[in-house]
Amino acid sequence: MRKYEVIIYWSNEDDAFIAEVPELPGCCGHGDTKSAALHSVEQASELWIDTAREFGDPVPEPRGSA
Repeated sequence: MRKYEVIIYWSNEDDAFIAEVPELPGCCGHGDTKSAALHSVEQASELWIDTAREFGDPVPEPRGSA
């Protein structure tokens, strides 16, 4: 699993925590807790990468070096 930056924030509109992966456009998840949102976006990022590969689209390298 590649290590991408994840941004987690509370959304009053959605009444949930939202987790986004900026390097994977449109890749996000949500949950009642930060942990649930993180788990959701980890699954979403795997699907995002699998779909990109299936269609021959480029998969960005993670920005961080850690």
